[in-house]
Amino acid sequence: MEKIAVISDIHGNIPALETVLNDIKERGIKRIFCLGDLAGKGPHGEKVVDICRERCAGVVLGNWDFAVADGNGPTFLNLPWHRQRLGTDRLEYLKNLPHAIDFFLSGRKVRLFHASQIGVFHRVHMRGTHEDHEAMFTNTDFTGSHFIPDTVGYGDIHHAYYKNWKGKTLFNAGSVGNALDEPTAAYVILEGNYGDKTPGYFSLQIIRFPYDKELSIRQARDEGMPDVESYAAELRTAVYRGLPASEDPTLTAARKRESGQAQV
Repeated sequence: MEKIAVISDIHGNIPALETVLNDIKERGIKRIFCLGDLAGKGPHGEKVVDICRERCAGVVLGNWDFAVADGNGPTFLNLPWHRQRLGTDRLEYLKNLPHAIDFFLSGRKVRLFHASQIGVFHRVHMRGTHEDHEAMFTNTDFTGSHFIPDTVGYGDIHHAYYKNWKGKTLFNAGSVGNALDEPTAAYVILEGNYGDKTPGYFSLQIIRFPYDKELSIRQARDEGMPDVESYAAELRTAVYRGLPASEDPTLTAARKRESGQAQV
């Protein structure tokens, strides 16, 4: 039996990441999967990338990782500032992250990705339609076709939850560093027999931890990060800069770019 940690949406927030990693270590968890958005928003994307490269068994591409690595976008995303701190090697690492991770766990076919089966810029909310949730289990060019999953985990919406229906489990790992459901660091623990195709014990647990948000904000100020007050408000209130999470500018701009209307 093995416990697996699933973390997501760290967004350069080192105090939050360290809090979660300390808890993971205390629980004796060795295998960690990260569902993307290592960089952007917070001040220490470079440190988060280095830690995840060392500690995680697998990392998938997030929408902010794509935007930072690509470098094109609205000025209020402050992409040049984040790109400069990451440097060439880390930007290449982000650019080449895989889209999805597939594995067996106690007979379950588990698939992990950042946002959806369509891509990193296609958002599926907790209160999305049943059809949207059902579609998350389909194979696409984005996910590949290793198997048809019965357990799907994702990040992106910064809101931890899980649901079950007709032998399927859909869960969101929440956000380590930029939660939009409550101002704590969240992650998920899966437990079962890793790599085993034989049906057996399986569990899923959502973990939440308070962390020193004021330290995260001080670090952003100390680094001279642009737009610190908006970042501080997000951490303290778990509200996306006064707007619904569905209005994330990286998502809106990227969709326009894909349709030829604008650049990210």
